[in-house]
Amino acid sequence: MDLLTLFCTATASILAFGLYWFVCILGSAEQKGKAATQLSGGSIAREKVQDKFKQYWTFFRRPKEIETAEKVPAFVDTFYNLVTDIYEWGWGQSFHFSPSIPGKSHRDATRLHEEMAVGLLNVGPGKRILDAGCGVGGPMRAIASHSGANVVGITINEYQVKRARMHNKKAGLDKLCEVVCGNFLQMPFEDDSFDGAYSIEATCHAPKLEDVYSEIYRVLKPGSLYVSYEWVTTEAYNPESPDHVEIIQGIERGDALPGLRSFKNIAETAKKVGFEVISEKDLASPPAQPWWSRLKMGRIAYWRNHIVVTCLAWLGIAPKGVVDVHEMLFVTADYLTRGGETGIFTPMYMILCRKPESKL
Repeated sequence: MDLLTLFCTATASILAFGLYWFVCILGSAEQKGKAATQLSGGSIAREKVQDKFKQYWTFFRRPKEIETAEKVPAFVDTFYNLVTDIYEWGWGQSFHFSPSIPGKSHRDATRLHEEMAVGLLNVGPGKRILDAGCGVGGPMRAIASHSGANVVGITINEYQVKRARMHNKKAGLDKLCEVVCGNFLQMPFEDDSFDGAYSIEATCHAPKLEDVYSEIYRVLKPGSLYVSYEWVTTEAYNPESPDHVEIIQGIERGDALPGLRSFKNIAETAKKVGFEVISEKDLASPPAQPWWSRLKMGRIAYWRNHIVVTCLAWLGIAPKGVVDVHEMLFVTADYLTRGGETGIFTPMYMILCRKPESKL
């Protein structure tokens, strides 16, 4: 074998290994559960992914102008079919933000953010708590493991139910964690059946916050606590500012939100359905470190992953339309970052409520 042939063979081997590492290893979620080569459209048939994305994008193009609120849950379901694999692959199993903590990894910061929620509920082993909008169950598993409580999660997306159950079993937490497919606006649970409830960046998908808060109130036992981390506009938001409006609409379009609410509406709505509001706070406020730093640090990873997704779609491994979905999420990440930097948006406005004790 001459020197040129040897050089070409070695170069080809290095490139092949580099491609394998780039696609199958680099860029996987922090807590591996989905490889790049397994990206799909969730429960959507692969040949229909692109059409479903176009339908979604048309529906949420102008969130505050949505005429038929009844259709929102179906399109939220479509959204999570489209994005769940990409979220797991590129972000992790907890589909939410958390404040950065000096000296802690993003994974640890996420876990502490979740454990704080259950700490506020003051529940432990033997108690039954609700996760309203559980996704693939990242917070559920962290909370069940930390508290020993039994956690019942509900998500509208059947694909997420399958993923969550698989992860629960793999983590050895399937005895503590139960997942139900359903709409948190009409939950299949008995009245007064939970010892506590939480929702982490989930109720923002409800067309009317009052509807989901009413359902959570209904299923809680008297005296039980509910904590929620809400996506809201802050007091810094100016609806007369074109830049502010562009940022907020960009977040709404890219995250299946039927219109972001003002922080002022959260406690007001909770009281309206009967809750006693114990406390409320923007967990992103100083001295908390920027929650959007992970998005800024991940820009190189986004470009790298976009190349991967594009190649996989071109090769026919990933369905057509996945590239469009990934590009949408990339653009949305920029709007989220701008929302955080300008201080007009927070994804972690915390409210802690109590369902009053039964009257004698």
